[in-house]
Amino acid sequence: MTAAETLNDHEVLPLVPLRDVVVFPYMILPLFIGRDKSLAAVNAALAGNRLLFVATQKEMMDSPDISEIHMVGTVVQVMRSFNLPDGRLKIMVQGVHKGKIIDFAAKEPFFQVRIEPLSEPETAAVGVEEEALVQLVKNRVNELVSLGRILPNEMNSVLRHVKDPGSLADLAAGNIGLSLEEMQELLEIFDPVARLRRLHVLLSREIEMQSVQNRIQNQARDEMNRHQKEFFLREQIRAIQSELGEGDPKSEDIDDIHQRMEKAGMPEKVRAEAEKQLRRLEMMHTEAAEYSMIHTYLDWLVDLPWNHSTRDNLDLIKAAQVLDEDHYDLEKVKERILEFLAVRKLTKKLRGPVLCFVGPPGVGKTSLGKSIARALGRKFTRISLGGIRDEAEIRGHRRTYIGALPGRIIQGIKQAGTNNPVFMLDELDKIGADFRGDPSAALLELLDPEQNHAFSDHYINLPFDLSKVMFIVTANIIDPIPSALKDRLEILRLAGYATEEKLAIARRFLVPRQLEANGLKENSLRFPDATLLKLISEYTSEAGLRNLEREIGGICRKVARTIAEEKKPPLVISESTLAKLLGPPKFLPEEERRDNEVGVCTGLAWTETGGDVLYVEVNIMEGKGQLNLTGHLGDVMKESAQAALSYARAHAPALGIDPALFARKDVHVHVPAGAIPKDGPSAGVTLTTAIVSAFTGRKVKKDVAMTGEVTLRGKVLPVGGLKEKILAAIRAGIRTILIPRRNLKDLAEIPPKLRKKVMIRGADNMDEILAEALEEKA
Repeated sequence: MTAAETLNDHEVLPLVPLRDVVVFPYMILPLFIGRDKSLAAVNAALAGNRLLFVATQKEMMDSPDISEIHMVGTVVQVMRSFNLPDGRLKIMVQGVHKGKIIDFAAKEPFFQVRIEPLSEPETAAVGVEEEALVQLVKNRVNELVSLGRILPNEMNSVLRHVKDPGSLADLAAGNIGLSLEEMQELLEIFDPVARLRRLHVLLSREIEMQSVQNRIQNQARDEMNRHQKEFFLREQIRAIQSELGEGDPKSEDIDDIHQRMEKAGMPEKVRAEAEKQLRRLEMMHTEAAEYSMIHTYLDWLVDLPWNHSTRDNLDLIKAAQVLDEDHYDLEKVKERILEFLAVRKLTKKLRGPVLCFVGPPGVGKTSLGKSIARALGRKFTRISLGGIRDEAEIRGHRRTYIGALPGRIIQGIKQAGTNNPVFMLDELDKIGADFRGDPSAALLELLDPEQNHAFSDHYINLPFDLSKVMFIVTANIIDPIPSALKDRLEILRLAGYATEEKLAIARRFLVPRQLEANGLKENSLRFPDATLLKLISEYTSEAGLRNLEREIGGICRKVARTIAEEKKPPLVISESTLAKLLGPPKFLPEEERRDNEVGVCTGLAWTETGGDVLYVEVNIMEGKGQLNLTGHLGDVMKESAQAALSYARAHAPALGIDPALFARKDVHVHVPAGAIPKDGPSAGVTLTTAIVSAFTGRKVKKDVAMTGEVTLRGKVLPVGGLKEKILAAIRAGIRTILIPRRNLKDLAEIPPKLRKKVMIRGADNMDEILAEALEEKA
């Protein structure tokens, strides 16, 4: 009779917690005992009936607590024991049967536990289904072995003879490489058939994982074999080329880079870095991962125009002719370019200026940059900053990143092929910023003449001299540009064009360009001035020229279609023909101001697309002295309306207004086109004039427009955007414009031919404004 057969229910046994194994019944395996408590437990078993209880720990720790040990384990018999030189004990154990810990009889000097033996439920004779399941599991184990999973040598022969479901599940579970959690799960399933079904599921997963691992290994092996084969073939090709006297492709590539390096005219520091990288390239195999990266870097270094410049055209008369050929008016900008050329003619050390063209869309900012490059005899390159949010777009990516490239500045310089091009940075006001950095901060070094002589791109990582570059920046509005960046710019404002200017530009530039673009001969179609004027006033309403050119292009396309259909085309586009070709007029003169009215005043506003005319309407009605504001007004404009009403109340006697009216009358201020947001302080005088007109009953002159900020004391403060506002007034047929007196100095920037079209008067206070704008009472 064995020691196992004499085990009684609830007998106390020494406990050995196991960290990396789960022992199943009938399993024979060695255990290495090193912890003091475990050594004491084994020695106690060896001194008694040689029985131990082993249970797996929940966590891998040296001193597990009771809660860290699984309650279900296996009673094992110690078959042999060996003392090891390092103080550990090696024991050979065999699983006897499962058991469950009822309680812990002792914790010191080792764990002693009271065990309840767990016997599997009695089953009838193995049926067909159980027999099929046993055979299926055996087949699965064999399939796993065929895929390369290594099992103990005696395992195959034992499995072939086992027919009991429980015994098969225990033998297989402990030898197929399952995780500790999965083996413990199987150990705690007492129904042998249920345990075998669960094992079958786990075996299927292991087979699938082993198949995937084998496929990956085979792919890696095939790839390695392919590379070895390619290497061997390349070596053979190299040997054949050597026998034939042909050069090595790598050597030829290195020689090519070296020759280009000699011609590049690199600075000494750049040359040293290029030679260092070239030496690294020579020592690398062409299949090395870093080879292509260094090769690309060297290509950039040798292709950059370190010392290549174009000669400036210093003939001021010829440069002026080029500018006049390409652009009408814009005298201030042309004058600044000619000044640059004059100074450049006198000194060779002049750094390139950083000009900023600010104006509404379509006024010719980008095309002006091309004309400047043509006048100077320089190359022209351009990038758009609109929507850029990543600093690396400006400074480039570091070479540690896969697919790294220089920033768009260095790319533009390489594309231009010279180190002194005219470089245009479009849409500066639409640049963004996010977690990847602030591109506008990267532009601070680029656009600073004191710093850009040593501009450092993250990819090149060497200083590049940009001081010879003429940078031209464009923007629609100046406000979004950061103040530090704005400080580095020489700002030149391009306002919109008057009707006569648009007429001249259309006649000289737009019509010939659209005729050519649509395949029409120069004299095949004529646009009389009257037609162009109607096109400008009734089919477009803009500060620039884009819509005008678009409408001219639409007419040319329709004529081209008529010719293509072999019909008789019109030779002259008359005013009456416009409606047939383009439909009814899109913009008609405002009808509201045909007569002088009470409480309606014309104001002038500045917008991103140029100047505009707005009408302020005021009604007074019985009420409680409330002020109602409508028309999508911004906070600043609402405050201006409050200030205007306060001025009228404070000066009521002088204005001929009964002060008692303000307490019993509600005031409603409305600015038409309510879907369009409106804001700004320059409508202050307009709001005040309309409110005073409504309370006094004096009519506002229909041909008078005004702009200016007003204070509570009635003083008129200066405003901006004067040229755009005057152009808007001229387009609307205004004859008299009232502006702050302190803005009269700005009239010097407005061409005399525009000033002659309207009467411009300055005012210091509201009394002067009201005297000019309001009619006297009848």
